[in-house]
Amino acid sequence: MKLKIYNRRFKIILTTVLFSGMLISCNKDLPVAIPITQPAPTGPSIADVISDPSYSILKAAVTRANLTSLLSDKSKVFTFFAPDNTAMQASGIPNEAAVNFFRAGQLDTLLRYNLIGGIKYSSDIIPTSFPNLYLQSNFILSPPSTALPPGLRMPIFPSKNGFGLFVNNIPVTRADIPAANGVVHRVAVVVMPPTQFLWDRINTDAGLTYLKAAIQRADSGVAAASTLQAALQNPAANLTIFAPTDAAFQQILTGQITLALIAQGVPPATAATTAATLASSPTVFQNPALFGVLTAQVVKGIVVYHILGQRAFSVNLPTTATFYPTLLNTAIPTHPGVKLQATFGLTGVTAATVQGVGNATASNILINPTPAPGGTSDQHYINGTIHKINQVLLPQ
Repeated sequence: MKLKIYNRRFKIILTTVLFSGMLISCNKDLPVAIPITQPAPTGPSIADVISDPSYSILKAAVTRANLTSLLSDKSKVFTFFAPDNTAMQASGIPNEAAVNFFRAGQLDTLLRYNLIGGIKYSSDIIPTSFPNLYLQSNFILSPPSTALPPGLRMPIFPSKNGFGLFVNNIPVTRADIPAANGVVHRVAVVVMPPTQFLWDRINTDAGLTYLKAAIQRADSGVAAASTLQAALQNPAANLTIFAPTDAAFQQILTGQITLALIAQGVPPATAATTAATLASSPTVFQNPALFGVLTAQVVKGIVVYHILGQRAFSVNLPTTATFYPTLLNTAIPTHPGVKLQATFGLTGVTAATVQGVGNATASNILINPTPAPGGTSDQHYINGTIHKINQVLLPQ
């Protein structure tokens, strides 16, 4: 009996000692963590890369904009779309001295739009998927509305296809120039930041008066914040508009009104004459006699059928005719959308089309990427892109 009690006491004491030892061991100070230090990047910085004589105008612009230290900082990472002297001269800046005609702030804005911070986008990671890659440039857009958060950055759009690498619709002439703090892509001309909204162009273009009137008719009875016009002035939007010319609207409206009048018993010749008169002005959309046909809902359906919910330049369009959804798909999800196709040549896109489901033939995109007001394709705005077309797209 005494032996059993002794053994039991021995086990309790042994367990207590072991447990106490564990507590003492666990309460020891942890060893001081040794930080893992990354080796500093070596080699030329982006500022060093553009010190090459072929970038002398760009170098002068960087210096005047006070961006040399930023582009020299090897603790940061950038993707820079850099125009060489040929590109700068093609953009209207003939030499280093001409840089002094610009304010430092103007050059800062221009250069930051060509700069993407925080990541190295080499050509091998830029996708070929439609429409392009949406990235934030280093250019902070001052919010024109209190509804927008501060720090909104102007987007820039690299893309790639079988014909090369692009940023917006500008060709990259040499990709993947390495730098210790990122990568440089040489561009054919300066990639200019947009300064206006989509609505600014539609509201003032003498050749888009019918589209403007159609948007206003579509917005009838809608709260101001929910109108198409508000969307076209929203800096956070990202849209593509295939904008029918006035002649395109006149043609389709004349035909549709003629058919409607004939259906009411009007003789065909009289119907055609009357329809041509009614369709001769964009006020056709405000004519009460036509409200039964040109209802706000019908007109809105037609307008949104011309808008993609993504920004697409002509270089982003597929070479094989392919359907893509439009904003009409938000109301009719199963709608096939519009059919897009582009033809490429030595100078880029030489022809492009967009076709509606109800159109017997495709509408031509009027290729001319000259900046506004003269250009008709690839017109780049803060919140989207406009391409003029020569037919109204019909969704059914």
